Amino acid sequence: METSPVLSCSTLVVLVVYTHKLLDGMEDSNKQGLHHNKISSYTPLDIMQGSMEIPPQHLEGFTTVFGMAQAVGALTVILVAVWAGHYRGGFTWRSNPDHEFNWHPVLMTFGMIYLYANSIMIYRAFRNNQKRRLKLAHMLIHFTTFILVIIGLVAVFDSHNLKNPPMPNLYTLHSWIGLSAVILFACQWVSGFITFFFPGLQSPLRAAYMPVHVFFGLAGFIAAVIAALLGLTEKALWVLQDEYSKLHSEGILINCIGVLLVAFAGLVMYLVTEPRFKRQPLPEDEMLLTSGLE
Repeated sequence: METSPVLSCSTLVVLVVYTHKLLDGMEDSNKQGLHHNKISSYTPLDIMQGSMEIPPQHLEGFTTVFGMAQAVGALTVILVAVWAGHYRGGFTWRSNPDHEFNWHPVLMTFGMIYLYANSIMIYRAFRNNQKRRLKLAHMLIHFTTFILVIIGLVAVFDSHNLKNPPMPNLYTLHSWIGLSAVILFACQWVSGFITFFFPGLQSPLRAAYMPVHVFFGLAGFIAAVIAALLGLTEKALWVLQDEYSKLHSEGILINCIGVLLVAFAGLVMYLVTEPRFKRQPLPEDEMLLTSGLE
């Protein structure tokens, strides 16, 4: 199995993306501030009469980087499924605890990393859609993620408890950080639902809470990636033991998955923190906000 192209390409992606961000970040941040002030100065009458002019955004590179993120993320999920299916014996439920465990890395990678990231990026990827629709999609993707996470947790607890003799739970660093990420994710979903969706707080309170929601959303995503990296290393050391240091094919695959996880996280963080790519309010968003429906 050839690993050098994967390692080199993933590393190059991260270096190119962050170099570009450092060069353009400060200038574009100023542009975004001017853009927001201009939109905020319009009245509801301006919006209804269609006289609200929206300055163009500079989105060069967004489609390319977003496509790269999707490709890297999808490849990561596929390789985790290949690893669990081919090297770890496939998938069952409680009839075989070792094979039931294999659902855990697949569902957690797909849910807590890939879907979680896409839910975060949805406001920038579909910037021309109404904000209320994006909020609904954001919430539903997170809810789907939570269901997958619950199944993934049941699988790992079963794989420990149904062994003969049973294995202890929640004693590794992987489990501590992973469970912390899940708890943070659940708290984020509940607080976001109450604040932004139903019953929904008043605009000043939503505006005050938004930076907190964004920060802990990104923190939860990063914690999930860290937990995945720790889990991969832990599993490789347990099942491969001395073979891991001999560049066994399974160990190489696990390492490649880890590199892809880091590359995916880097691309996602760039897309959601680059000021040029921030979604700007649409005229209908301003109308909903002033009418209290947003």
